[in-house]
Amino acid sequence: MDLNYSDEDLAFRDEVRAFLAANLPPDLQHKVRSHLRLSKDDSVRWHKILAAQGWVAPGWPVEFGGPGWTPTQRHIFEEECARAGTPQIMPFGVNMVAPVIMAFGSAEQKAYYLPRILSCEDWWCQGYSEPGAGSDLASLKTTAVRGLDADGDHYIVNGQKTWTTLAQHADMIFCLVRTDSGVRKQEGISFLLIDMHSPGITVRPIIMLDEDHEVNEVFFDNVRVPAANLVGQENRGWTYAKYLLGHERTGIAAVGRSKRELAFLKGLAARESKNGKPLIDDPLFAAKLAHLEIEMMALEMTVLRVLAKADKAPGPEASVLKVRGTDIQQALTELMVEAVGPMALPFDPAYLEGASEHSVAEDDAAAPLASYYFNYRKTSIYGGSNEIQRNIITQMILGL
Repeated sequence: MDLNYSDEDLAFRDEVRAFLAANLPPDLQHKVRSHLRLSKDDSVRWHKILAAQGWVAPGWPVEFGGPGWTPTQRHIFEEECARAGTPQIMPFGVNMVAPVIMAFGSAEQKAYYLPRILSCEDWWCQGYSEPGAGSDLASLKTTAVRGLDADGDHYIVNGQKTWTTLAQHADMIFCLVRTDSGVRKQEGISFLLIDMHSPGITVRPIIMLDEDHEVNEVFFDNVRVPAANLVGQENRGWTYAKYLLGHERTGIAAVGRSKRELAFLKGLAARESKNGKPLIDDPLFAAKLAHLEIEMMALEMTVLRVLAKADKAPGPEASVLKVRGTDIQQALTELMVEAVGPMALPFDPAYLEGASEHSVAEDDAAAPLASYYFNYRKTSIYGGSNEIQRNIITQMILGL
């Protein structure tokens, strides 16, 4: 792997930077850089700006509407978006269900769903976790029973999903359901695409510690789903789920975003003082910063090695990216709170939501940091808990 950018790569980077400078709305950039909350409209607006440029799905092949970029170009694009402070493209459609549809879906599913994902006509959410099936996802109990009547071949779905991110906005949910309870638990699962507007679906909010409505419970009560919405083969959903999670865990590393946050952290440390000197000059705090930056550089090299395997789906290496990426993200939020000290304590929802121009404590940089810290406690859990990822690394990479 050549770690030096070619002249073509450098020209591409300049093109991306010019596009972002001309097209990233300043209000969205301000929200991202200031750790303020983004609305659905904010996310959709940025999605459509990128879609109009043909850049909203960097990893998609040209035949499905992607730009056909090399792994290096995709890395450069993500780096530059993070550096500029763009909103994240919601991953559930573009980066999660779309690769599964491309790899295992029918021609009709590809023709119908992929253009709607590109245009953001459909907002997707993920129906994996259940109250008794999180890290042990194969223990899921939501059932789908197949039947045939005058209205056609269909499934009837009953059960519950939880921690469903942004389900309150969703038009569609990709869902793991149990279609055979008489076999080994991993072998009786299927992958369904379900319209969230179907009768029998109830979305109940889960309000978190920071009073944000980000996750939900989703209940299915005799929900009718056309059999045509089955992806691939019945009872092969576990295979498709693992394929999807490989893509999710690669993106979870979020190296570009962490590099931006490291620069923000250094700015905080430069403005705060300890014993009459800038905090960044304190030997103990400086050592923590240096350790974190070294870990981030090592993670970036691992990301590049995974991306260099352009002809392969992410393997167990994705678990390494997930563990180290989320560890670093959490460490960043911890050091941010440590840097500002008591100024992280005031809780100001109006400022976080954009209803007031400045925080009540008159420290706009510090005001969102406690909320940011608490929100990032989840990163070591979602996408498969880090404890489970370490087991995967132990077995599949180390052979233990």
